[in-house]
Amino acid sequence: MAVATRVSHRTHSAISPTSVLALACHFLLLVSSAITPCFGFSGVGGEDEGNRGGDLYPEILRDEAVSRLHQLGKVSDGDGYLERIFMSPGAVRAGNLIREWMEDAGLRTWVDCLGNIHGRVEGRNASAEALLIGSHLDTVVDAGIFDGSLGIISVLSALKVLSINGKLGELKRPVEVIAFSDEEGVRFQSTFIGSAAIAGILPVSALQITDKSGVTIQDALKKNSIEVTEEHLQQLRYDPKSVWGYVEIHIEQGPVLEWVGFPLGVVKGIAGQTRLKVTMRGSQGHAGTVPMSMRHDPMAAAAEAIVLLESLCKHPQDFLSFDGQCKSYSLESLSTSLVCTVGEISTWPSASNVIPGQVTFTVDLRAIDDMGREAVVYEFSNRLYQLCDRRSVSCTIDRKHDANAVICDSDLTSKLKSAAYLGLKRMTGYVQDEVPVLMSGAGHDAMALSHVAKVGMLFVRCRGGISHSPEEHVLDDDVWASALAILAFIETQL
Repeated sequence: MAVATRVSHRTHSAISPTSVLALACHFLLLVSSAITPCFGFSGVGGEDEGNRGGDLYPEILRDEAVSRLHQLGKVSDGDGYLERIFMSPGAVRAGNLIREWMEDAGLRTWVDCLGNIHGRVEGRNASAEALLIGSHLDTVVDAGIFDGSLGIISVLSALKVLSINGKLGELKRPVEVIAFSDEEGVRFQSTFIGSAAIAGILPVSALQITDKSGVTIQDALKKNSIEVTEEHLQQLRYDPKSVWGYVEIHIEQGPVLEWVGFPLGVVKGIAGQTRLKVTMRGSQGHAGTVPMSMRHDPMAAAAEAIVLLESLCKHPQDFLSFDGQCKSYSLESLSTSLVCTVGEISTWPSASNVIPGQVTFTVDLRAIDDMGREAVVYEFSNRLYQLCDRRSVSCTIDRKHDANAVICDSDLTSKLKSAAYLGLKRMTGYVQDEVPVLMSGAGHDAMALSHVAKVGMLFVRCRGGISHSPEEHVLDDDVWASALAILAFIETQL
């Protein structure tokens, strides 16, 4: 019989135990469950698997699912690496493959005017509110094979089991699986294109956003024989009255589940996000002839600003002040969820013997508390302008993206937690701890769908917390666990 076994950190993670423990504690301050960070699941042993295979369906929920993940991971626009961007040839091929798998699971399929792939079963009552389950089929550049794809393939495997058992038509409400055409925003620098259209929050003007080659979103769709107009976009929006809820399975993209030794976790909420573009302009000059005391160097100013941002985000309590009851909640929330990143920096003219005339850098700022996030943006902006005045350089701050935090529905979260527990118990015969409850620092399609429905998310452990990389990896048994969990969840709709 399979049992809960102690996880070797050396085997499962390349991150130092000290740093991972600190990060795990950082995130787990927000969880609602008590977790003992030393147990994992080894999966089902040979004899036990054989005895209970009829309940666990390893040939579909694990073996075929893992095979499909690797098959989809080979569908790429890149030569020697994985890349699928909005409506690229690779993305279209991937969509066709997913559509085949949807039909294999007994679903009726179609492609909408934004390139999203849909598969639906009506169940006993086609007019009832539908359960939507989805994730994205696009990838970043040089991606791993699990981000997005796992959430699509796991649910299709679960529905295939129901179809084989003749239970698909017994569902009390329609179930619709959606493979979103673009979540990452690589091609058009605009995230959630597919899910935002379904949620009705994609403006018509977005159709004219261009990629680096000057091709618009509308052009990219038209090239693939998909006509989209303002009327089409309006018709694509789902009526909130027609949707019961939205559920998404996704790899964690962080190390917490691995550290606590649990294959699955449920998501309490998704952090809000602000993206800034900061431009600093000074006096361009010769690196050898302008005295240090006479320079107006935007590079030095940018360096000071970036260190300032790091200090602000590490120790917000030293910079911010709140009035009344907001203080303790916002500061506690920021101390456990605030993360800030400068991911891009560029200079002009970018020559080793020239004092730059201009420096531009990006800021990505995330927190679960929207008011706290706004306070950090405000404080950073004020201190940045003071810094620029002191250094006699000019600076502008462009706000490029804002997304409010999303709190997952408590009822859906509870149902997903129970389903995850049941799925793991089926696999192992024994579950010592409660399923972890985590916050998500990464953005997900659930953020867009929250505009039309209550949302819930299930996280799946990934090795080392690594994502957006070829090193991204999920154990075969964890793929199996995710499929068993979503199967148990869907079975509550029978």
